[in-house]
Amino acid sequence: MKINLTNLLNQAENNKEFSYSLDMCDLSYCGYNPIKTPVKVDGKIFSKADIVCLDMKIQYTFDGQCDRCAEDVKKDFTINVNKIIVEELQNEDDDENYIVVNNQELNVDDLVREEVALNLPSKILCTEDCKGICQKCGANLNVNECNCKPDVDPRMSALLQLLDEE
Repeated sequence: MKINLTNLLNQAENNKEFSYSLDMCDLSYCGYNPIKTPVKVDGKIFSKADIVCLDMKIQYTFDGQCDRCAEDVKKDFTINVNKIIVEELQNEDDDENYIVVNNQELNVDDLVREEVALNLPSKILCTEDCKGICQKCGANLNVNECNCKPDVDPRMSALLQLLDEE
């Protein structure tokens, strides 16, 4: 979706609202496509005191696997974007708070793709207290306990041999 900002930048218009869904099922993350349903985008571009601002809310569902137990996970995420729209940037240090537009046109799809890609979780868990899987037998420790004996420190193996003899 592209929005023409000419009237907002020239102060002829005060407000533009938009709401739509964006298909991002082609987004690749760690070898798979985590976004299976359309991303919902709601936003408003407004002019206030000669400054053009963007307020946008991005909502999506992340479909993936738990990093500890490999169970399927679906989590909903919301990203709030608040930026100032400018035609040129005077100071390169604050570029994360600004959006530079060319030809007085804002490509919202590109912005949404960038924000979602930057805000994808680095670690996804089915629950905060996920126990993971046993490294020896592969049992899901959230579902049942395994009967594997704990590893023994190799420095103590000589002492274990003494216990085994008795």
